[in-house]
Amino acid sequence: MITLDSSALFALTDRKDRSHLRLKRALVAGRGPYLIPAPILAEIIYMIESRLGTNALPAFVGDLDAGYAVHHSQGGWARIAQLIKRYADYPLGFSDAAVVECAERHGGRVLTLDGHFAIVAREGRIAVVPE
Repeated sequence: MITLDSSALFALTDRKDRSHLRLKRALVAGRGPYLIPAPILAEIIYMIESRLGTNALPAFVGDLDAGYAVHHSQGGWARIAQLIKRYADYPLGFSDAAVVECAERHGGRVLTLDGHFAIVAREGRIAVVPE
């Protein structure tokens, strides 16, 4: 399993993004299933609407049914709060903490372009993809 961060989802949605092909290869190599933490949905939809326009939304929403599972952090909210406190000095907020919590439960791999996940990965509970 691989957990998707909003930076990766956006680059996968935007075919003009310079990281699109690299992330697509990493996603295919990961072979799924692909998990999107529920808190990421609002964030990625906002990013798509504001940067690509509402015309890009139908394809993204269609992909949700085609190959992604939405992860609800039921029972994981305490861990999310713990991560927010633990990394308060880093740019790890609520959405990123939800990504880490999801990855910890489901194989540990996070597809992201955000370098700050490397800070968490150093502790050995998650692995950042692509490396």
